Amino acid sequence: MPDDLFAGCTLTSTGQGETLDVPSLMVTVTDPRGAQSEARLEMKPLVVGTSPACDLVVDDPKISRRHCELSLTHEGIVIRDLGSKNGTLTGKIALREALLSPGQPITLGGSTLVVRSAGAARRIPLSTAARFGEALGQSFAMRALFANLERAAATEQTLVLLGESGTGKEVLARAIHEHSPRREGPFVVLDCGAISASLMESEVFGYARGAFTGATGARAGLLEEANGGTLFIDELGELPLDLQPKLLRALEARQVRRLGSNEWRPFDARVVAATHRDLRALVAEGAFREDLYYRLAVVELRVPALRERKEDIPLLVERFLAAHHPPRGLAELPPHALSLLAAHGFPGNVRELRNLVARLVLFPEQGLELPEPPREEAQAPRAPNEESPPIAPLLQMPLQAARDLVMERFERSYVAARLAQHGGNISRAADAMGVSRQLVHRLLERYGMKAR
Repeated sequence: MPDDLFAGCTLTSTGQGETLDVPSLMVTVTDPRGAQSEARLEMKPLVVGTSPACDLVVDDPKISRRHCELSLTHEGIVIRDLGSKNGTLTGKIALREALLSPGQPITLGGSTLVVRSAGAARRIPLSTAARFGEALGQSFAMRALFANLERAAATEQTLVLLGESGTGKEVLARAIHEHSPRREGPFVVLDCGAISASLMESEVFGYARGAFTGATGARAGLLEEANGGTLFIDELGELPLDLQPKLLRALEARQVRRLGSNEWRPFDARVVAATHRDLRALVAEGAFREDLYYRLAVVELRVPALRERKEDIPLLVERFLAAHHPPRGLAELPPHALSLLAAHGFPGNVRELRNLVARLVLFPEQGLELPEPPREEAQAPRAPNEESPPIAPLLQMPLQAARDLVMERFERSYVAARLAQHGGNISRAADAMGVSRQLVHRLLERYGMKAR
């Protein structure tokens, strides 16, 4: 196999700007029985393991659930062990992270992994800008995303943004709205993970006076409120199944009927949706309607995790520091802070980075303390009576950073206390909190907490 197939992504300048030449590669794993599993290696990292959630699933009891990860970089193909039980080996040498050589066999448990050519390279256009709205990124992954968003924003097509929590999907959705012909109209948010199922229908469609107990007056729903602008459906994967056909009908007809009313009201809103869940898997499981998925996913774009674009960390840190009062600069960071940040996995993505910078500014004497990734075992939540940060240092921060820092501590304490009240039962705790079970699960996942 020629070496240049493993040279990684190559930048090319053209009359229209820059493009990225991405080699077409296939990852093949042969298990102990001789059966083969394979998947294409794209710009997105590919995870190999026995878990159904992996990109390449292998039936080998000696392979861990999440065994290793392959990434295509400008240097070539990087393979990284994910803390597997039996290791990722080349010959008898265990690898933690390394560049793959052409045709190099890698041992995973009792199986063998090889990367091979799968055809001609693909050419991907890159944005000339290192930002899109308030989103920043000079990495190839983000500039490729920005190029697609710049083109899609100018249209009326519906979009679905896929990506982990904290990657900035709402920031991108707002930027899409600001770059669209609807920029003068409203930007309305429907957070499917934050509204309880019992209230969801009235929030989306509105209600007439007397539609239910307590409906003393009529109220427009979010679809009507977004008229002339953009409706951003956050955490689309948490939308209740029984509400999905009603939403599909409204989007197809561009009409909405409030609860308790027989009158159909027209609305004109562009829909941008986002989720951290695998919608195709939900469709296969029957947890999400296929017709609604295809109605919304006209354009489907993936937002990369921060660990996939660590070259953007200095740019983001500089932005967060400059937003404080008085503004700070990178030179004011502790020694080796950027290299420590680059080595961190950032399960909380850009949101976690922003909070780390806020804590560093608020408590500089503590230095840069990076949290350990959530463990499988239950972690003791912070005490419900834990004090919030003092207000004076918070006044040196921009509102968003200060709010996030206080909110993180509040959410940890509040969720822990509510779960304790209800013996760790998530459903009862969610009802008491007036939110969906999915939101409680998201908060537990975000903070590495367990219900019991």
